[in-house]
Amino acid sequence: MCGIVGYIGTQAATQILLSGLEKLEYRGYDSAGIATVLEGELHCVRAKGKLYNLRDKLETIVNPAKIGIGHTRWATHGKPEEYNAHPHMDTKKRVAVVQNGIIENYRELREELKQLGHEFRSETDTEVIPHLIAQYLQADNSFLEAVRQTVNRLKGAFAIAVINADYPDELVVVRQQAPLVIGFGQGEFFCASDTPAIASYTRAVLPLENGEIARLTPLGVEIYNFAGDRLKKQPRLLNFNPAMVEKQGFKHFMLKEIHEQPGVVRASLEAYFSNLGEPTESPINLGLPEEFYTDLEQIQIVACGTSWHAALIGKYLIEQLAGISTQVHYASEYRYAPSPLTPNTLIVGVTQSGETADTLAALTMEKERRQGKEPKYQARLLGITNRPESSLGYLVPHIISTLAGIEIGVAATKTFTAQLMAFYALALDLAARRQTVSKETLENIINGLRQIPKQIETTLESQERLTEQLAHEFAETQDFIFIGRGINFPIALEGALKLKEISYIHAEGYPAGEMKHGPIALLDAKVPVVAIAIPGSVYEKVISNAQEAKARDSRLIGVTPVNDGEAAEIFNDLLPVSHVEELLSPILTVVPLQLLAYHIAARRGLDVDQPRTLAKSVTVE
Repeated sequence: MCGIVGYIGTQAATQILLSGLEKLEYRGYDSAGIATVLEGELHCVRAKGKLYNLRDKLETIVNPAKIGIGHTRWATHGKPEEYNAHPHMDTKKRVAVVQNGIIENYRELREELKQLGHEFRSETDTEVIPHLIAQYLQADNSFLEAVRQTVNRLKGAFAIAVINADYPDELVVVRQQAPLVIGFGQGEFFCASDTPAIASYTRAVLPLENGEIARLTPLGVEIYNFAGDRLKKQPRLLNFNPAMVEKQGFKHFMLKEIHEQPGVVRASLEAYFSNLGEPTESPINLGLPEEFYTDLEQIQIVACGTSWHAALIGKYLIEQLAGISTQVHYASEYRYAPSPLTPNTLIVGVTQSGETADTLAALTMEKERRQGKEPKYQARLLGITNRPESSLGYLVPHIISTLAGIEIGVAATKTFTAQLMAFYALALDLAARRQTVSKETLENIINGLRQIPKQIETTLESQERLTEQLAHEFAETQDFIFIGRGINFPIALEGALKLKEISYIHAEGYPAGEMKHGPIALLDAKVPVVAIAIPGSVYEKVISNAQEAKARDSRLIGVTPVNDGEAAEIFNDLLPVSHVEELLSPILTVVPLQLLAYHIAARRGLDVDQPRTLAKSVTVE
């Protein structure tokens, strides 16, 4: 969740560090700081709050240092105050450290170091690291060796960058269960917790793997494992367009990313459905091996947040189209209460960033507990992610890469749509191979998907004004209810989550049929109800449930097909979408709910792209 940037080279480090931290603001944070080495001394500047507070502090300081580290902190251990902000230093202020993650054994290390005379100035777990490095340096170890011995004492998940006033030409970085990438320039080197931070300076990158330490000097980069063995690694070229992290005329990144969804669907169609017309077993091309499909009896999906909602729709599609029993689990719960081992089971992890700690831990557990079992019980692991170069890509052998591009807004929009497209492709691929739907039905569904991009564009054109007008009326509302049934129940959950995330309005999503089992008691004139009512197997049921809400004086907002006469009579307000088959409707029905949440938050004057206390990627438990 936090952001790390490091630099060593020939340029002044401060502006490079600030620029990199700006590119990582989307990750969420509550304080920031940088440390540099100049003329044999550490210089550390920190500030609470947004990055402009740090920039204001640095404006009056002339600092030509050519090595430094920077950090944006999302508080875990210790309040979001300046004294807890990174970088943290040892007692003598010779070693400075920034860290992402959690050090689980920091309390015992802290007590040990206090007994040795080290003075602590913060409440954080991170501060034990510079003190421990300083302790090992006292034993005449090299800087690199002191860091190596330190990280072998740490328990938890972490990424670390370290500088030392006594080693002004060395930057040491470490990865253990938290992302960190090295960038290679002309006589200069970078490190960062995510590639946008350094993409303006270099396209040659090397993601560190778990258990690796890198020593960066003006002469090059050396990679070691935690045992101290030198490793041979090759950088790769980053496929990244800097324009993707610009707003391009939109007021917020979230609004820009909502409008990018037609392009996301088109890219997905082109990538996944490239076998159309070919004499193959399936018209879908996911690049998965044959053993994934052989005797497949069950699918288990683990995910968190918006990815969990996408997985619920994936479950519906897989079960209804391919006839395979599918369970969806919160990854954070699955880690501690996994399902019994079942044979011929595919385990799917869904994470936008590929770094979600709970999802990675659940997959790791599943991999380990199936290891050594007879073949039918061995793990078939699949990841669905927007970042195939992430930790997920190293953990599982096969990835369905979603094609959303970089998403800056913390609240997921286009990446959710990209995950839906991945699940449509997977479900249809399984259905084609198992012949659970006819060829004609398969072709009709695919042709329907091909109409979706234009239908999203039409929805965006019509809904922008409508949702902005509604936002004026609901800016002071305190509670919302979202309802849906069947394949659109997860969209009710997602609509409620979007509103909660960025507007801070309490919102809940329910299966429409469950309203009478408790939630209907909440309804009155102050609680609007958003109902997703698309013609199909549950349309009349949802309409009936909506009328029950109206009878309790709730204002009704309907996500319905355009020119639906029945809906116009029932709902107080309509957010119409193009006519679409019920099976394909989630890709459309989510769009007006995204816009509604966006405009309400913007109307309330909130930070839409960086909502309070949230982070783009939850990399700690």
